[in-house]
Amino acid sequence: MDNILADIYPWVKSLHIISVIAWMAGMFYLPRLYVYHADAAPGSELSETFKVMERRLLRGIINPAMIMTFIFGGLLLLTPGIVDWGAPWIWLKLALVFLMAGFHGNLSKWRKEFAADKNQRPAKFYRLVNEIPTVLVIGIVILVVVKPF
Repeated sequence: MDNILADIYPWVKSLHIISVIAWMAGMFYLPRLYVYHADAAPGSELSETFKVMERRLLRGIINPAMIMTFIFGGLLLLTPGIVDWGAPWIWLKLALVFLMAGFHGNLSKWRKEFAADKNQRPAKFYRLVNEIPTVLVIGIVILVVVKPF
């Protein structure tokens, strides 16, 4: 198995990066939809349109992209010689990735609230939380590329 992972490493890394890009695109866009949805009257045509957009984005792009990110990322972690498990940067990177996954879970929960017309948060809340994935991805990329410690 070790030789196979080493042989396909460039492909796995490429697929991991593609998956991350798709996941982050959705993670940046879905909270933005919530900003506008929060201002739409529950039950209105606009609100119903946002419900469809949010469901399709989450189920059709964000969820599959996150799953693929974890699969390909896991394969990278298993590839011999790729990760120095004694270096602190990898542990902090993994912590940030799991925070991102937790935020993803919150986005899913909030979508269900919107779908049931039970959102209680103002648009300003979603404008603020819209910055969370940006901050997390900046930290993740710096840790992976720079490996500061």
